[in-house]
Amino acid sequence: MVETAIGLIDTEGVSALTMRRLGAALDVEAMALYRYVNGREDLLEAVVDALVTSIEIPATGDLQPVDGWQAFLQVLAHNVRRVAIEHPAAFPLIATRHPAAPWLRPPLRSLSMVEAFLTGLEARGFSERQAVGAYRSFTSFLLGHLLLEAATQGPPLAPAEEPLDEGDANLPNRDAELDVSEYPTVARLRRPLAEDHTDEEFETALEHLLVRLDLENAQ
Repeated sequence: MVETAIGLIDTEGVSALTMRRLGAALDVEAMALYRYVNGREDLLEAVVDALVTSIEIPATGDLQPVDGWQAFLQVLAHNVRRVAIEHPAAFPLIATRHPAAPWLRPPLRSLSMVEAFLTGLEARGFSERQAVGAYRSFTSFLLGHLLLEAATQGPPLAPAEEPLDEGDANLPNRDAELDVSEYPTVARLRRPLAEDHTDEEFETALEHLLVRLDLENAQ
């Protein structure tokens, strides 16, 4: 049921996920779903839980003995990014749904993930203070970058919502019709602004974060 719900979100967007729509996709009456969830809110929580659970945190024996905390964080960062790329329409739910506790920060927002994260860093030489600081910095980096990437790189959602043209009202996201003649710098740089460098930007930002953590932990 949850996998089907995620599939609906992936193809049609979060707003398309209703109990009736999910029931139709599963070929059952919507009321039958209430045997498993209390309603749409519970269903969205189940979606978030499934997405978070699918993020793999490297176990102690998964990496080579020579691999330090940088490799641990790099592998984890790419595992989180994989979920964001595979489910760009559903990934923002991880940020917008309230976590179980205010100190649980998306996207690493489950107790088991926080436990594995902190344990993994302490096993690689981090103090308690350094591990907690890394959790805060790492989650902030991931959430900021991946929410932006999910918003800009996600597939078009169907059915597409056609903006209502009310006379002279401005219609959103009509780049082809956008007049930038009064903004010469934007006009000149329009093509490079539209280029996709998300892979390189992610790697560069991740490297900068690791360097910063290294400097902070050296103090």
